[in-house]
Amino acid sequence: MTATALPVALLGGLCAVGASLGFSLNDMAIKFLSGAYPLHQVVLIRSVIALAIMLAVVIPFSGGYGILRTRMPGKHVLRGCFIVMANMTYFIALAAMPIADATAIFFVSPLVIALFSIVFLGETVGPRRWTAIGLGLSGVVVMIRPGTDAFTPIALLPLLAATAYAGLHTMTRHIGLRETAATMATYSQFTFLGFSIVFGLIAGRGDFLPADAGPSMDFLLRGWIWPQWRDVPFFCLAGIGTALGGLLIAQAYRLCEAALVAPLEYVAMPMAIVWGVAVFGEWPDLVSWIGITLILGAGIYLIWRETRNSG
Repeated sequence: MTATALPVALLGGLCAVGASLGFSLNDMAIKFLSGAYPLHQVVLIRSVIALAIMLAVVIPFSGGYGILRTRMPGKHVLRGCFIVMANMTYFIALAAMPIADATAIFFVSPLVIALFSIVFLGETVGPRRWTAIGLGLSGVVVMIRPGTDAFTPIALLPLLAATAYAGLHTMTRHIGLRETAATMATYSQFTFLGFSIVFGLIAGRGDFLPADAGPSMDFLLRGWIWPQWRDVPFFCLAGIGTALGGLLIAQAYRLCEAALVAPLEYVAMPMAIVWGVAVFGEWPDLVSWIGITLILGAGIYLIWRETRNSG
């Protein structure tokens, strides 16, 4: 890596870490709200707050509203579909799973991103990086616990979210060659807004909610209710978190190769553990700790390798 490329890689890495913080705050707020509100309502209010931040603050300081003009509306729609799929499946899982467990399983995404970056972007991934990502994947398998009584189909939802997330950032890397991070983040929020409005019009009265629904289906299909004032700070936290996270992660994948940025998102893992313990009283069990250790160890090794190679 050349001397001129190093600051770009560093900036991309810092953006990835900042995005992880924003998304972690968003996840914590949405899990908190999942016991009382429907998912489409939470996403709608969150998107309104995030769009207000983007349109009133970020866009004016990122070149003005002219940057919202695009010659790739179809690709923005496809990227938006990936991000909606990733968020919805992950949030449904959060309603029924400890936040640390769902986050850890979701981190199969770097492996999928690395694979997508090779197939669709022509990037290269060395054998050591593959080994580390494979180690992280083994940690995910430990946490899912297939073939045991502890296995639940809900645990597969973060895997589906991870695959959609990989598609999202493959598109981000492709579109980001010609679009700004602010443009992509703003169109993402418009996609969320449109999806939540349509979903709310169809299912907003709770007519499709079965009587024996579990936490995940209840979160997805329950009827709209008027927000309580005590919950407003969590709606605001979700909006700020998704605006900050969406902007910074788009910038990270614009600046750096997908297989380099993805492992830096592992910083969300200790954040999820902190929120799980401090907010929800969820302590990971021994098996979860083993899986988390494998995942974090793989991520830290990848970060160390990239830092060493950059020196």
